[in-house]
Amino acid sequence: MFLTNLCLKNYRNYKSAELQFENKVNIILGENAQGKTNVMEAIYVLAMAKSHRTSNDKDLIRWEEEYAKIEGRAIKRKGPLSLELIISKKGKKARSNHIEQPKLSQYVGNINVVMFAPEDLNLVKGSPRIRRRFIDMEIGQVSPVYMHDLSQYQKILQQRNHYLKLLQSKQHNDETMLEVLTDQLIELAAKITLKRYQFLELLQKWAEPIHYEISRGLETLRIKYHSSVDVSEDVDLSRIIEAYNEKFAKIKGREIDRGTTLVGPHRDDLAFDVNGKDVQTFGSQGQQRTTALSLKLAEIELIFSEIGDYPILLLDDVLSELDDFRQTHLLNTIQGKVQTFVTTTSIDGIEHEVMKEADIYKVVSGQIAKV
Repeated sequence: MFLTNLCLKNYRNYKSAELQFENKVNIILGENAQGKTNVMEAIYVLAMAKSHRTSNDKDLIRWEEEYAKIEGRAIKRKGPLSLELIISKKGKKARSNHIEQPKLSQYVGNINVVMFAPEDLNLVKGSPRIRRRFIDMEIGQVSPVYMHDLSQYQKILQQRNHYLKLLQSKQHNDETMLEVLTDQLIELAAKITLKRYQFLELLQKWAEPIHYEISRGLETLRIKYHSSVDVSEDVDLSRIIEAYNEKFAKIKGREIDRGTTLVGPHRDDLAFDVNGKDVQTFGSQGQQRTTALSLKLAEIELIFSEIGDYPILLLDDVLSELDDFRQTHLLNTIQGKVQTFVTTTSIDGIEHEVMKEADIYKVVSGQIAKV
């Protein structure tokens, strides 16, 4: 798949912009704070209906405007597709081929993107929250059901935490409602946990050989899922439900004392081992970067294997963060295969034919034009 058109209205520092793209590498060039990343973010938001930079949608609306609008047209294996997303202070409205989508979870996945930005280097060394977000966003692109289950889980979790606080403060003493909410939470938690295990098994399959190649045959990568319940030997929905039931029964008193839910997918984590050692704790910066790059390149192949279309790759100011070898490996991988958007302040020093054949767009103060 590839993006042919992008139109922005009142988005970040863009009053309006209309762009056409080819199915190749498109370089967005400009100094810092001119609006390069805003274009990249707009493509991501068009695909995912949320930003990778902020959880506050109001940040996406141009100063003193009522709404922001992103429109895009893409060519997919099955044919052309038009997308529209309107972001206002009241919420978001999404259209696919001019038909309004009642739920954003039904809209996400129309086009698929893989974003690689400097903050993704924190995928390995950052907080568990970053890794949970990574896995949720990637599964959500290929499984709308997962997005729906995750959304429902978060709603029930919020209700359950509220009720636990009432029990903690003795404003309620009837635990029947807690049991009802726990049963609902467990059903969703089990589905999410199973899907994460299945996804990471696929990601492992693609990431391991990629990492081996980037490390010149010196390193073997293993991805591990650290679940709230121990089901690693028997990853089956009924077994996961049983494990959650046992765990919640055991810790009920502690949860009431603390006034919060202590186990579930919202507390799980990923770990990455290279040659048997945890990269987060024992890995060099180079190993951490190789791991992050391997995961991103694996995502591209995984999405292709699941949907039969390559995703759009967004490289936001990341080439300068990679050494020549990793940079070359990345560019060789995408050459002639994946439509790619690259933001950078300069293309000097990047000697690769992919970059020489790229289209270049210059950004100055929220104005963008093809060079």
